Amino acid sequence: MPQNITLELLSKRSEHNEFSLPTLEEISLHQQELSEISPLLHRSCRRLRILLLQNNVVYRMENLFHLRDLRYLNLALNNISKVEGLENCEFLEKLDL
Repeated sequence: MPQNITLELLSKRSEHNEFSLPTLEEISLHQQELSEISPLLHRSCRRLRILLLQNNVVYRMENLFHLRDLRYLNLALNNISKVEGLENCEFLEKLDL
């Protein structure tokens, strides 16, 4: 059953950063059966540089506009059919689909 990104999930996956979401630079949300990229992600983790979302069921690249510091985005093994929403990610160096 598809899941959503929640504050609980973000907090759980940020233990390496002392559970501090505002300063979090990397998060791995792979294999969580996530169906979408929630706006909660950019509201809670604005400094993200590395976002690992591989092996979920995400079908649309959305809510990435405010992740300006993003360097690496991994969306491999999802259901992405169109690359979009990265116009403001000016520092993006690597995108895995």
